Amino acid sequence: MKKLSLLLALLLLFSAPTISDQKEPALDPLFSALLEADTSPIEAQEITAQIWQIWLRAEDQKSQQLMDQGVQKMSEFALEDAVEIFSELIEIAPDFAEAWNKRATVYYLLGEFGLSSADVEETLRLEPRHFGALSGQGLIHLRNQREQAAAEWFRRALAVNPFMDNIRDGLEHLEQELKGKII
Repeated sequence: MKKLSLLLALLLLFSAPTISDQKEPALDPLFSALLEADTSPIEAQEITAQIWQIWLRAEDQKSQQLMDQGVQKMSEFALEDAVEIFSELIEIAPDFAEAWNKRATVYYLLGEFGLSSADVEETLRLEPRHFGALSGQGLIHLRNQREQAAAEWFRRALAVNPFMDNIRDGLEHLEQELKGKII
C-alpha cells in the first residue's frame, strides 16, 4: 500500500502542469516562513534561495532559454545584449515578473535609472513581495539622492524579507545620515 501511494504521489507531482514565477503556490508558505520568529539565518538563506529559484523559472522552454541567456550576458557584463534579450523575453512573456526585474537590474547597471524604476514598478505590480525589486527601488532613490524615499523602500523590502543583512545595514547607515541632516 505504501508503494502504491508513493507511486501515485510521484505521478501527481510529475504530471502536474508547470507553474512558475510569481504564480507558484509554493511561494506563499516560503514567504510566511521568512517572517516566522523562529526562522534562523541559515534557514532564511535556504528559503530565499528557493524563492529565487522559483522566480527564475519560466513557463515555457523558449522563455527559459531567454532568461538563461540574459543572465549569462549579465554575468559577462554584456549589458546591452542582456537588455535586448530581456526585452524579447518581456515581449513574449509580459507577466513574467523576473524578466522585468532582470531588465531593471541591467538598466540600473547602465545608469538608466528612470527605465530601471519603471521596470521595478512592473515587477512589483506582478509580484508585490519581490524583495529584490523593493530594495532595487531603494537603490535607485539612493542613487538619485532621495534618501528618505530610499529608506522607505528598504523598510518595505525588509518587511518582506527581514534577513537581507546588507539592506538592513545600509538602512541603519542611511538613517544615521538622515538624523545628522535633521539636527
